[in-house]
Amino acid sequence: MSRTALSVPRWAVITTFVLSLIGLGLSIYLTVAHYEGTQILACSETGLFNCAKVTTSGESRFLGIPVVFLGLGNYLVMCGLNSPWGWRAKWYWLHVARFVLAIGAMIFVLWLVSAELLIINNICYYCTGVHIVTFTLLVVLSRVSPTQLGWNKSVAN
Repeated sequence: MSRTALSVPRWAVITTFVLSLIGLGLSIYLTVAHYEGTQILACSETGLFNCAKVTTSGESRFLGIPVVFLGLGNYLVMCGLNSPWGWRAKWYWLHVARFVLAIGAMIFVLWLVSAELLIINNICYYCTGVHIVTFTLLVVLSRVSPTQLGWNKSVAN
C-alpha cells in the first residue's frame, strides 16, 4: 500500500518556512557565541536574564554535545523540510519526519526551559526566542500535518 501526502494550505508553507529561518538565525547566533565567547551576546549578565550563565552552564551540553549544535542541526533540517520544495516532496515519510522532528524538538525545549528555570535560575533571551519559534512551529504543524498525512478519519454521512 503506497501512502501519499496531501497538499497543505499556502499559509502553512510560508509560516513554517519563515519560522524555520528565524530559528536558524537564532541558532547561528548562539553557535557563533559558543565559539567566540559570550561577550558577543547582547544580553544582561545580572538578574533573571543572564544569557552567558545559561549558555555556559553544565546544562548547555546534552550527552557531551553543545546544545547550540543540536539547535543548529534541528533548524538546518527544518529549513529544508519546511521549504516550499520540502512541502512539495512526494515522499510520505519525509512529511512524517517533519512532524516527528517538531515534536521531538518541543520535548527537548521543555527540558531546556525547566533547566533554565529550576537548575540554572536564569533565562537567555535568545534561547527563549528559539523556544518560542519551536513551540509556534509545532502548533502550525499540529494543525496541518495530521490532515496532510491522512491521519484524520473522515466521517461518513
